[in-house]
Amino acid sequence: MAWQMTQLLLLALVAAAWGAQAPRTPRARTDLLNVCMDAKHHKAEPGPEDSLHEQCSPWRKNACCSVNTSIEAHKDISYLYRFNWDHCGKMEPACKRHFIQDTCLYECSPNLGPWIREVNQRWRKERVLGVPLCKEDCQSWWEDCRTSYTCKSNWHKGWNWTSGYNQCPVKAACHRFDFYFPTPAALCNEIWSHSYKASNYSRGSGRCIQMWFDPILDNPNEEVARFYAESMNGAGLHEAWPLRCGLLLLLLWLLS
Repeated sequence: MAWQMTQLLLLALVAAAWGAQAPRTPRARTDLLNVCMDAKHHKAEPGPEDSLHEQCSPWRKNACCSVNTSIEAHKDISYLYRFNWDHCGKMEPACKRHFIQDTCLYECSPNLGPWIREVNQRWRKERVLGVPLCKEDCQSWWEDCRTSYTCKSNWHKGWNWTSGYNQCPVKAACHRFDFYFPTPAALCNEIWSHSYKASNYSRGSGRCIQMWFDPILDNPNEEVARFYAESMNGAGLHEAWPLRCGLLLLLLWLLS
């Protein structure tokens, strides 16, 4: 009987050790690469979309968005989210193209897995958090938008939707972008509730996500996602090691 109890205890300790090895994140570590988030318009799995529209075309070889989603991403107050870019007067075209590209990245990229998190929202089950956006992308976004106008620093929430599209809330004054976003980092970090994090790394470094890339070339964000996925895997194993050692020592003591 004592030996049977010891065997059961051994199985329990092994199970606990392997359970501790699995990192506590919404997605399994093996599900970080080439994935689509569970959100409003995303496909279940990425795949080729040969006719993606204009600015979304860099993802045509492997995309989480459909052709129709890519077309809607270029429209004002589209059916995607009914979002009005011109809520404080006409947004400059040079500025708007960054928001179109931002939408394409969010809807189409299969390389955001390391930053996908579960959320309890009516319109989506997952979002991204802290995607390291290359510093040149943040800088050019801010430079091209600084003279356009907005009334809020967080565009995820707090709008007046009574008209069917977003309008500035009462007492929210329209100011230039550089009033609400004094730096490129402030724009990237704050505008979508920290979906992005302004990176100190440059484009081509393999350490930051590029919003813009040449569709003729391979997608550079694949390498970036792979790097962060491997880093997370290593961190998970490192964090679990002390517990596994402790359990092994306890097992040896029980068997002695």
